Amino acid sequence: METNRQKKMGALLQGDLVDILQGEVRKNGISNLIISVSKVTVTTDLSIAKVYLSIFPNEKAAELLTAIKTNAPLIKHDLAQRVKNQLRKVPNLMFYIDDSLDYIEKIDNALKAEENPIVDRDLLARRKKK
Repeated sequence: METNRQKKMGALLQGDLVDILQGEVRKNGISNLIISVSKVTVTTDLSIAKVYLSIFPNEKAAELLTAIKTNAPLIKHDLAQRVKNQLRKVPNLMFYIDDSLDYIEKIDNALKAEENPIVDRDLLARRKKK
C-alpha cells in the first residue's frame, strides 16, 4: 500500500519526466514516436522510482528503452534541476516498458472469441502456465 507521500512524489516525478522525455524527442527532431509515462511508483524509503513507459510504435520500444536506460543519469540530473525546490533527494530511476495495453488487447481478443482455443488447439499450449 502506497503512502500519500509516495503517491505525491510519484505524480510529481511523472509530470516532470513526461516533459523531459517528450522534450528530448522534439529537440532531436524524431518524428512518428510517442513516449508517455504511464505510471511512477516510489519505494517506501523513497530511494528508487520505477518508471513505466508506453512507447508507440512498439517496434522501437526495446531499442528506445536501452537508450533511455543508458541516459538515466542525465535524465535524473534534468529531473533534479526541475524538482530541486520540492525534493531533497531525487530517487534513482529504473525504467520499464508498460505492456498493460497489449495485455488488455489480448484479453479483449479472447473475449470477442477472435482467438478460440476450441477451434485452434495451438492456442492452448501458449496459455499454459510454465
